Formats: sequence, structure tokens, C-alpha cells
Amino acid sequence: MEQDTLALPNADQAALVETQIAELQKITDYEIREWPIEVLVEKFTSGRETDTSEIFIPDYQREMVWSAKQQSRFIESILIRLPVPFIFAADVGSGDRAGTLEIIDGSQRLRTLDNFLSDRLHLQDLVRLTAANGMRFSDFGKPRQLRFKRSTIRVIELTEQADEQARREMFDRLNSGGSKLTSMEIRRGVEDGPFMKMITEWAGKDIFKEMVPLSDRNAKRKEYEELALRYFAYANNYKAFQKSVDQFLTDYLKDRNKNATPAELETMSGEFERALQFVQQHFPNGFKRKDHNTVPRIRFEAIAVGATLALREQPGLQPANIAAWLDSPQFIKHTRSDASNSRPKLINRIHYVRDHLLDKEVEEDPDTALVEGSANDDAPPDNEPDQSELFV
Repeated sequence: MEQDTLALPNADQAALVETQIAELQKITDYEIREWPIEVLVEKFTSGRETDTSEIFIPDYQREMVWSAKQQSRFIESILIRLPVPFIFAADVGSGDRAGTLEIIDGSQRLRTLDNFLSDRLHLQDLVRLTAANGMRFSDFGKPRQLRFKRSTIRVIELTEQADEQARREMFDRLNSGGSKLTSMEIRRGVEDGPFMKMITEWAGKDIFKEMVPLSDRNAKRKEYEELALRYFAYANNYKAFQKSVDQFLTDYLKDRNKNATPAELETMSGEFERALQFVQQHFPNGFKRKDHNTVPRIRFEAIAVGATLALREQPGLQPANIAAWLDSPQFIKHTRSDASNSRPKLINRIHYVRDHLLDKEVEEDPDTALVEGSANDDAPPDNEPDQSELFV
């Protein structure tokens, strides 16, 4: 019997493939570093209040989604020296953050380390190191504190050749294999109705796209629909928010699809348009920070919703001296990319914009001190639903 043979490769195509592989591998060149926890956290927190820290979490990352139990179990693993996953980071090659490290994968772990070292996290629900339940970092003996801070985390650091598109693609691949749908893509597919139709229409409007520029990748993944839904949900129901962003947004979408009248939808749409026009007219750089090209979700929410609430109180509002507070350290703290979405923090950043526009004292949520002092109270619930469970 004659043996089968493989066809000879096309020499030109094979050479092209090799050239392309060589170019793409430049983008994913990396070094593996061992970072002491104390150094890693210090580089993350030093300069964070002004958004100038050497290590930062970019705006495309998820909010803090680990519960206090999940955070505690991660700390337990380090204390008893169980293996923990690598952190992936990238050296930013250009732009306003050139030379800094952007976290691609590991934002939940980095936030947890910060919560623990800052004494905000009380360990809970530990199943192996049970004697440490209820303890904070400062409750451990000095030798154990020193050993913990010297413990190292492996960081895979991409070189500056990795551009923003490559970094975001790697984030997708690490977190979902490149195929998992975003929450908004799922909602758009299964939650059809008049409110969803309005959101889709807004996602295509020129003023929205001009005011909130997004990459082609994010636009294709329904980020404009996500931002529009967040605006409507928070503008009309932000005080009902608790801890699960996905659940809150999905519940609001379902309710408005079912119960909103055409007149209500028209009113909501008109408010959004007025808010965008107001920001366009009065804010020096629109929704963007000076010298920045992107608009983080949290900053968009705070400005758009805060402006809407202010215009409800004073429809003819003519604000003065916006620049004095818009890029202040306090507002950056409210809207930096790693800010959590607990209820008090959401309310405070919205009220910060609303009340500054109205030139009055900022009304803070009464639980502000509680969540700022305790990662346990600031964390999402332990029974946070999987995305697929939200749409049944």
C-alpha cells in the first residue's frame, strides 16, 4: 500500500507566516520578576491619589469582584505558602503613563494585598489557617508581618513593545479564552424590548461617540450600550444600588423593558441628550481628563449622572470654575480606575459632581467611613452570581 505524503508547503506563504510570527512575538516579549509583596503594593499605592502610581489598574478591568471570603483565602494561601497565580503586567510604551506598569491580569489579587497590608481586611471563613479568622495584618506578630511583606509574587512583565491593543487582547485571552461574551453582549441578545432598543439607538449617536471616544474593539463589544445602560440605571435609581453591578444593571434593564411607557423613555432620552450637551458646553475636556485620550467608566458615570441630577434641580444651570475641582486629587480619588463600586463610593462620586455644579457642600453617604475603613464591608457579597445566571 502506497504511503500517504503531505503536500509540500507554499514557500511564499510559509515565509510570510514566519515573518508575521517574528513580528508578533516582539509584542509579547516578557521578563519574569519576583516582586516582594511590600514593594508591589507600595508601587501600586504611592501616587494613586493623583493617578500617578508606577503600577496601575487600567479602566478596562473589572471592578473589585472578590468577596471578603475570596480575599481572605488568597491571603491564607500566601501565609501557608501555597502556590498562587502569576500576575501579568505590561510596560506602557508611550502616552501619559509611559514607563509605568499596567496590570493585565491580577487586579483582584493586587487590590487584596493592598486591603490586607492597610489593615482594611479582616480574614474570614478560612478553612486551613482557622486560628487567623478575624485577624487583620496588624494583629499578627512582628516577625510574621515582616515575612509576609518579604514574600514574593511572580510577575510576568511584557516589554514596552506591547501596545494597548495587544494588552487588551491578552486580557481577553487570559480571562476568557478570547470568546466569552461581555455582560452587555449577553443582555443585548436576551433582553429585547423598547428600553433596549433606545439604548441601542443611543449607542450609535454621533454626540455620544464624540464625547466618549472608544477603541474599535470596545465599541464592537457593546461598550457604548454598557455606558448608556449605566447612565440610565444610575441616573434614575442609583440610591437602590447595593453591591452587584451586573445584577443591578440587568434588573433595571428588565424592569424598564417591561414597565417603561413611551413617554418615560422619551423623557429619559431627552435628559441624556441634555446632559451630554451640558458637559460638552461647560467641561473643558468633556468627559476626559486633561491630556488623556480615554474615558473610564467610573468617570463617565460620575460626570454624566452628577450633571443630570444638578440639571434636575436647576434646569438653567450655568456653573462656574469647573476646572478648580474637576481634576482635583479628591475627584481623581473618586474616579480612578481601581475605585470600587460599593454603594457609598458610587453615591459619593455622583454627589461630588452634582453638588460642585450646584455650588453647595457635598452630601456624602453616611456609610462612607465604614467602607473606607473596612474591605469586608466594601466587598461584593460572597454569593455574587455568575454572568450566565443573571439572565434566566
